[in-house]
Amino acid sequence: MSESGSQARLLDSIESPADIKGLSLSQLQDLAEQIRWKIIETTSKTGGHLAPNLGTVELSIALHYVFDTPEDKIIWDVGHQAYTHKLLTGRRNQFHTLRTYQGISGFPKRSESPYDAFDTGHSSTSISAGLGISTAKCLKGEKHKVISVIGDGSMTGGMAFEGLNQAGHTEKDLIVVLNDNAMSIAPNVGAFSSFLSRKMTGKRFVNFKKDLENFIKSLPGVGENILNFARKSEDSFLAFFTPGMMFEAFKFKYVGPIQGHRLDRLIETFRNSEHLEGPVLIHVLTLKGKGYEFAEKDPAYFHGVGSFDVRTGVPPEKKPEKPVPSYTSVFGKTMMDLAAKNDRLFAITAAMPEGTGLTSFSKEFPKRFLDVGIAEQHAVTFAAGLATEGFHPVVAIYSTFLQRAFDQVIHDVCLPNLPVVFALDRGGLVGEDGPTHHGQFDVSYLRSLPNMTIMAPKDENELRHMLFTALNHNGPVAIRYPRGNGLGVPMDKAYRLLPMGEIEILKEGKDLQVLALGSMVHPSLEAARILEGEGISAGILNCRFAKPMDRRLADIAAVSGRLLVVEENVRMGGLGSGVLELFNDMDVRGIRVKRMGLPDLFVEQGPSGLLRKNLGLDAEGIAKEARDLCQKT
Repeated sequence: MSESGSQARLLDSIESPADIKGLSLSQLQDLAEQIRWKIIETTSKTGGHLAPNLGTVELSIALHYVFDTPEDKIIWDVGHQAYTHKLLTGRRNQFHTLRTYQGISGFPKRSESPYDAFDTGHSSTSISAGLGISTAKCLKGEKHKVISVIGDGSMTGGMAFEGLNQAGHTEKDLIVVLNDNAMSIAPNVGAFSSFLSRKMTGKRFVNFKKDLENFIKSLPGVGENILNFARKSEDSFLAFFTPGMMFEAFKFKYVGPIQGHRLDRLIETFRNSEHLEGPVLIHVLTLKGKGYEFAEKDPAYFHGVGSFDVRTGVPPEKKPEKPVPSYTSVFGKTMMDLAAKNDRLFAITAAMPEGTGLTSFSKEFPKRFLDVGIAEQHAVTFAAGLATEGFHPVVAIYSTFLQRAFDQVIHDVCLPNLPVVFALDRGGLVGEDGPTHHGQFDVSYLRSLPNMTIMAPKDENELRHMLFTALNHNGPVAIRYPRGNGLGVPMDKAYRLLPMGEIEILKEGKDLQVLALGSMVHPSLEAARILEGEGISAGILNCRFAKPMDRRLADIAAVSGRLLVVEENVRMGGLGSGVLELFNDMDVRGIRVKRMGLPDLFVEQGPSGLLRKNLGLDAEGIAKEARDLCQKT
């Protein structure tokens, strides 16, 4: 793909959706190619969700071409397919800052633009949000359209069907665009159905149909029976050629499937849908990664990708002194090893087999693996069912996504005290995906639950022992670990059980003690070395367990009377709060406690290292707080 000068000038002239409404079809097609190049060029430098966005270029253009945004509202489910939307809505000049620190977000954000109708980042929310907006507009007497764009993956989430059900029941005006890049429909059936749906939703046909219905109703005695027969015949005819029966059951008018890269067909369909009343579902077929051969061949890899060479699709070469495995890969390999020795171990993920490191496990142990789709609530309760029959389920979900199943964790796992293990990848700050994806709350939202044990490893070797320990514990366990590479520490050959709830003393000190959790242990050790050069003796304690807490901590901290608690979780309700509660319950006095952690706000996007530095959660920041604690006491 190359960028021509005329195409470049065309994109450069687009400041808002109003600027595309006068373009010809051929100009719109040129614009689509220009936008594709811009997305590829930008994400090759900043990283991002490349394949989903390449698949929705024409869809995004057609929506803004037909509908009158921002008065008409477009809600993007998840939001990782909204790059074209951003380019068309006044953010072209800022697009190079995509997902960078203080740049534009990789997801829709209402504070960023009036064209972003709803803040998104997690899946399956668009239909419910769209119905809420549509209901509000109805109450205000406004006639503007509301369009919810949802992918076939997000349709695996139960919340999407809850929204469909309510929308069909209320019969509010709502257009749902199903962006389908996975379902396989025979080309002849799909093409005929596309033609049929476009023609049967045309304004003339709809008006004729209404007039005919009114005429039949007026026939004395037999009108209603004839009308019911006609409706059944039409439904049977449409259902034969389309996959729309399910959506018709939700009382949606089904249109499609439509070819999602044909601008002429998209525009015609959207124009026809403007005058339809009640809930409408438009089924659009797209190709994930469209227009970039590497993304088309491997859409899973290019779904969310770091920087890469546009010509080859390969990330830039890195030459570390020695390869360092990621926490995710260590988790995946440990699961493989333990599963070979334990035939009751069962792995579960929610549409993230690659992201959680379970791809190899799924191939080696297919009968003991389940990807439930984007259905975290189901994943947790399914695991609970397995546990009641003597299996050892491990639910591997990103920290931020387990939030979606909080009730199931409480009611179905903790209340009956079932041995379900939660492997929480991406605990702490995750970088450029920003506030919707930071795992900054897990310690707080899990620590309050009876029967729950919470662990966090200081390195990738300790992660292996924690997983082994968790699988040998008769109750719920959550292990939270960070995104990215480990520390490159040697791996023990044999697994060992960690003493439940016990801290590990890594370094003794007489001036203060630093209690660090998980990813904060290594920076705390570095801070201790800095302080040592200044004549301050800091003891370093590897907390290991955020719950239960080691009651020996009171005696250890009493040596200096100063305790600095460091965690990569919000301070409110986190480890530091747990320490204060412990000391209060034990009636401990004379120990000054200072808490370090994430502030009571949603942390913005940016490189994780930079974010930690800005928040004081690096070696220098920890050393500074330690000095302050020593001086104030």
